[in-house]
Amino acid sequence: MDTKTYNAVLAELRADRDEIKKARAALVRLEAARDKRIRTLAACEKANAERIAPAAGLSLADIVQIAPSLAPDKLLAETQESTPARTSTSAPIAGQSTMPADGRTAPAAAAQPGPPETHAASFRQAAPTPHPAPALSEPAAAAEPVAAAALSRELPSIPEGAEGDRWFSHTPNLASTHPNFTQQTRSTVFLDTATGVLVHRDQTLRLNLPDTTAATILQAVFHAVPEGAERIFITAGDPWHHQVDRHPFLKDAVAAWLNAPIPGWRTDTGRGKDKMAGHFVHPRNPVGRYQSDNGQHHVEIRSVGEWFDPEGADPAVVRDAFVLLWKTLRAHWNDAVLMGSPSQTGRDLWTRTIPTRGQHADGYPVLSEELRGLLHATAGQGRTELITPPAVPDQLPALIEYDRTFAYAKHTWKSPVGTPRRITAATFASWSEKEQIKALYGCGHWQVRVTVPDTWNHVGILPAPAPGDRAWHYPAKPGTTFTTWAGGPEIYTALTNPIQPWRIEILDGLLFDDGKPLDDWAKKLKEAWSALAAQAGLHGDPAQRHAARLASRAVRSLLLYGIGSFAQRPRMVTGTTPRTMERDVPADAEIIGFTDEQITWQRPTGFTRDPNAHPEWAATIWSGARAALLSQRHRDDNTHAGALHAPPGSVIAFRTDAVYVTTPQSWPYHGQPGDYLHKGHLAGPLPAPATEDELLTLRDAGRAALQKTAAAAPREA
Repeated sequence: MDTKTYNAVLAELRADRDEIKKARAALVRLEAARDKRIRTLAACEKANAERIAPAAGLSLADIVQIAPSLAPDKLLAETQESTPARTSTSAPIAGQSTMPADGRTAPAAAAQPGPPETHAASFRQAAPTPHPAPALSEPAAAAEPVAAAALSRELPSIPEGAEGDRWFSHTPNLASTHPNFTQQTRSTVFLDTATGVLVHRDQTLRLNLPDTTAATILQAVFHAVPEGAERIFITAGDPWHHQVDRHPFLKDAVAAWLNAPIPGWRTDTGRGKDKMAGHFVHPRNPVGRYQSDNGQHHVEIRSVGEWFDPEGADPAVVRDAFVLLWKTLRAHWNDAVLMGSPSQTGRDLWTRTIPTRGQHADGYPVLSEELRGLLHATAGQGRTELITPPAVPDQLPALIEYDRTFAYAKHTWKSPVGTPRRITAATFASWSEKEQIKALYGCGHWQVRVTVPDTWNHVGILPAPAPGDRAWHYPAKPGTTFTTWAGGPEIYTALTNPIQPWRIEILDGLLFDDGKPLDDWAKKLKEAWSALAAQAGLHGDPAQRHAARLASRAVRSLLLYGIGSFAQRPRMVTGTTPRTMERDVPADAEIIGFTDEQITWQRPTGFTRDPNAHPEWAATIWSGARAALLSQRHRDDNTHAGALHAPPGSVIAFRTDAVYVTTPQSWPYHGQPGDYLHKGHLAGPLPAPATEDELLTLRDAGRAALQKTAAAAPREA
C-alpha cells in the first residue's frame, strides 16, 4: 500500500469514526425510550419477563436490571445461591429493634449537634418497636436478594491480614498545613457575549463581537482593555455552545471551541503557586486557559455559572456580587483572595484556618493512597434518584419541591481526624451496646450487609452499587439484600427510622477520632452567608439586593465545592494531538473530541500528592446530608422533617439537597442551614416524570408557579 492509499484509508476511517459517534448518540436515545417502555410494561399485572425479553431483544438479566419487579422466581433463586453468606464474619448491631417511643426517628449523628454520649443515652431508653427486626446472627430466611443486586458492580473490600493493616496509615511527608504565602490576585473582566457588554473595574464598555469564538473574545477584550486581563468571566451567552449543532454531544462542541486554533495564542502551561495548566472540558462550565506566544499574557475564560446562576443579571451586577463577596470574606480572612473557581477559593480559605499552634499545628496528615482509593470508590455524593411508576402514581396530584438551605453547612461541626482504626466484624460484635452506638455516632465508614424489611413500603435508605462507574441506587423492594459501604448517620437512620428498622450486619469498617478540622472555616462561611442574605433582603437598591443574593449563593458554592475538592478524585489529564500525528495519542487515552486539525483526548493519571486531599471529610458530610434528606430532627420545634416523614408513595425524587413530593408538608423553616425551604409547587394532575429532563421541566414550572403565587399574595390581601 502506497502512502497516498494509506492516507486515503485513514481519512475514510476518520469519517467512519464520526458516523459511529453520531450513531451512538442516536442509540442512547433509542435505548432510553426502550427502557421507558419496558418499565411501562412492568406496571402491568400480566407483565412477564420471558415475553418482554425477546420483544426487546434483551436477555432476562437485562430486563430484570431495568425493571427488578419482573425478576423470575428461578433467577431469584440463582441469585440467592450466588450470594455469599459470610455469617461467621458479620456482626449484628445491638439494639437494632428499638426506636423512640413516640414513633419518630432519632436524629442522625451528623444532622444535629451534641455529644455522642447524649444520643446514646436516648437510644438506650427507647421503647421496643412494634416491628421487631429478625435475629441478626443468621441471614433472615425471607430476605431473598433481588436479581438486580447480583448484577450490580461489586465494591472493593479491605484485604485481610497484614496487607489490609498496611492500609491504615498516612502518606509519608504529606499533610495540610497553614500556607506561608498569599494568593496572587488576577485582573478580571465580566463579559456578556450575547450583548457584548463588558465591565472592567467601574467601566462598562460594549464590544463588537462578530462571532463568539475564543479567538474573537480574546482579540476584542485585549483591544478594549489595553493592559489586558487575566480572567474573563462569561456572565451570559455560553459562547462554547455556538456550534453545538455540528457535534453529536455537548462536550464535543465545548472541546472543539476550547481547542480551536487562535493566532498568537496557545494553551497555557500554568504559572504561580495556584497554577492550572490546560483546558477544562465541561459541558456547561468549561475553562479555557491561554497564554500569548510571546509569554507576556496569561488569561483564562470561564463561566460565572461555577459560582452561581446569574439569573439574567447584567455584568455590572455580577461584578458587584464578586466585590461584595470579597469584602464580606475579608471581614473573616484578612488575606482572602477570590480565585478562579469556588472549589479553589473555598479550599484555600480553609487552609488559612489550620492552626499554627496547639494540637494540629503540624497540619492534618493525608491518608494512605489505598484508603483514599477505597473512599473514592465507596463514598457517594449527594443522593440523586427519580422514582417512577409503578412505585408512584402515573398521574401526580402535585409536584412540590423542598430544598435544604445551605445544607452541607449543617454537617461540618464534626469530622474525622487521625489514623483510623480498622473495626472488623468480630471486634464490633465484642463491644457492648453502648460502644456500638457510640461508634455509629462517631466518624466512621462501614461495610455492611443490608436487608430491606419484608413489609417495607417507603423509599430506600442506604445506597447500593449499581452498574456503571460510581453509580448508586437505593433499594426499597421488601426482602432485598445487598452489601455496601455507608456512613454512621445513614446506618443509624436505617436502624431507627420512624417506620421499621432495617437489618444491618457490620462486615468491616474504618473508625476515626472525632475532630473539628472544618468547624472554624464553616462558621466563618455561615456568618458571611448570613450577612449577605440579610443584605439581599434589606438593601434599598434592587440591583444591590440582587448582587447580595448572588454573593450569598457564591458563599454556598465555596462550602459545597470546597468540600467536594477534599474528595480528591483520580486526576484526568486533557491533551490535544494534531490529526496528522494520531499515533502520538496515548494508548490509554479516551478521545473526547476531534476537528479537522486536531484530536482532543483525556486519560487518568491516578492520585497526585495533594496535601489537601481528605476524602474522609467529604464522605462524612455527604453521609450526614443524605441521612438528613430522609429524617432530621428540629429540636426547637419538637418535630421531624424529611422524606420518611412524608406518606408512602408520595416521594417522587431526590436531587442532592432537595426532595420532591406530591403532598404539602408542614416542615418548619427558619432560614437556617439544613432547614427545608418550600421552593416549588406545581398543581396537578401531572404525568409522573420518567426522565431527569422531565423532572427538571416540572421543577422549573413549579418554581415559577410558586413565585407567581407569592407575588400575587400581597395584592390579594
